[in-house]
This record gives sequence, structure tokens and C-alpha cells, in this order.
Amino acid sequence: MNTLINDLKEKWEALQAENPHIRIRNAAHQLGVSEAELLLTNINDGVTILKPEFSNILSEVEKLGKVMALTRNDECVHERKGIYQNGDFSSPHAQLFVGEDIDLRIFLNHWKFAFAVAEGDKKSLQFFGKDGLALHKIYLTKDSNPEAFHHLIEKFATEDQDTAPDFEITPPKAAEKPDQDIDVEGFKKAWTGLKDTHDFFMMTRKFGVSRTQALRLAPQGFAQKIDPSKVVNVLEDASEKQIPIMIFVGNRGIIQIHTGNVKKTLWHQQWFNVMDPDFNLHLDVTKIAEAWIVKKPTEDGEVTAIEVFNKDGEFIVQFFGKRKPGIPELQEWKDLVAALEK
Repeated sequence: MNTLINDLKEKWEALQAENPHIRIRNAAHQLGVSEAELLLTNINDGVTILKPEFSNILSEVEKLGKVMALTRNDECVHERKGIYQNGDFSSPHAQLFVGEDIDLRIFLNHWKFAFAVAEGDKKSLQFFGKDGLALHKIYLTKDSNPEAFHHLIEKFATEDQDTAPDFEITPPKAAEKPDQDIDVEGFKKAWTGLKDTHDFFMMTRKFGVSRTQALRLAPQGFAQKIDPSKVVNVLEDASEKQIPIMIFVGNRGIIQIHTGNVKKTLWHQQWFNVMDPDFNLHLDVTKIAEAWIVKKPTEDGEVTAIEVFNKDGEFIVQFFGKRKPGIPELQEWKDLVAALEK
């Protein structure tokens, strides 16, 4: 590896000496580099560059057995244990794992780099965007198959482990259109005519509105802003009343979904956490800028979500009542949301 990588390795080691418990994402931020660049400092010392054959790699992850899937953004971490099953890579737009435990919507057009990482007993597969931002990680658990992990490395390791990949800067997202440039009446009519929640995203694109702008311009009764502090109430109430919910957390490369009950909730500094055996969630409440109750008509009746955003109008987390197509929304979830509206 080149001199720049060696210099970065020295800086990271110095930072770890000062703060032994610092997480790699936070270290990268402090050092002004990407997380993937920090991994490169340990190539041939526990870190292996894999070929960017993402569909093929993911298709083999089921062989690892029970693992922990981790997806995060800057404000929220979603960790779910299970087996990667029912992978579907046939669509060029979104790839899927649809299992009882591991439930993912993947956007491989944003994936660029893959690494296998072995840090002592911790073994993982880690996937990054072209700017070195971590998109998704898969950690082995005590119930995983380590032999399958080593076989996967042998199969997908690049022949050249000494040439550092090139990272690119991600361009800033386009500015929001002024409200007066939006066909607001057409937009409201399209919203009230929705038949499927999955059509909402395409509707926002058609009318050229950002997600939070869409909520501001929503038809009467379909979107209500709530105090960000009430987001915690969603998890506390669902836990107390044992209401099964769906929790969506993602970034530009993936959305990870938990469906089921949440049980143990607790605070740690500014983080509100779910700490269940197979599901953990860590939410930095100080970074919540907006929270909304959002209602969408479907062929199965109205579907209600709690949508949570950061200061840049980007998704942090979404909550729904547990549901499947053809089944109306849970009344217990409707009641929980109604309590937030007061």
C-alpha cells in the first residue's frame, strides 16, 4: 500500500491509543476520511478486498448460517440476526431478501466495494459505496459457520490486494424545487388516488417533490407533523402493549426491515435503544429534526406510518404496524398513532 495509507494507519493507531473504544465510523469522521479507507490500512492483516460481485457474494451468505445484518445511517443503527434466505437479484432496480428474520431491499447500483474483515473473534463482510461510506455489514455470530466464511474469502478475494481502490466524492443532492413550481393540486389528487404504498416514491418523483416537501403539501388529513420527542413513545408503547410493528432503517444502498415485537427498551446517553436477543436498534434522538404521521390509501384500506427525518430531510427511520398485502392495518397500531396525534 502507498505512503498515504501508511500515514493514515499511523494516525488511526494514535487515535485508537487515545480512545480504545472508538468506533471505526467515528474514527473515520474525526480523521476526515471514509470508513473504507481506514479498512485499507489493515489489508493483509485481517482485511481482504473482495471482487465487487455483490449478487454472487450475497447469494452465498445463506451458507454462513445465522448471522447479524447491520444497516445504518448517521442517526440510527438497525441490527437483525437471522439467515439470509429467498434472495432475488432478478430486478435491475431493487434486489431482495425476504425472510422472516432478514428482510432487505437492496440497491446494488450504489454498491462499489466489498471487504472481508477478521478482527480477533469478530468476522464480517462489509459493503461500501463509491465514496467509501458503509452501506451494509454482515457479522458472524456464535451460531454461524466460520468455514463457509473462509471459503467465501477464497472464492471472491481479488488477486491484487496491494492496489488501493479509487474513491469518488458523491455529488450533493439536487436542491428542492420551490413550492410554486409544483403542480400541487395534481399531486394531492395522485396521493388520494394511491392503491399501493410502494407507488408513493414514484409519485414524488413524478411531481418533483422531496419527501418532506411532499408531507408539507399533502392533502388535508394525510400528513401531520408531530413533536420529535414522540418518536420514542412509538417504541415504548409498542413494547408495553406488545403491538407487532415494522421498523425500516436504510441509506442510499439498502433498506433493512424488522417485523415483530420489540421488548426491551432503554436509554444510553442520547441514544434510545431496543435490546432484544435477535433485534437491536440504536436511535440518536438529538439528530431528529422532523417526525410525521403519514397516511396512504391502499386497496387494503389506509396504511399509517411514522416517518422520521434529519436536518437535511433524509430518512432516519420509518415505523408501521405489522401488515402484509391483503390484510388491513392493525387496529392496535391505529390506536397507538391516534394517541400521538393529540
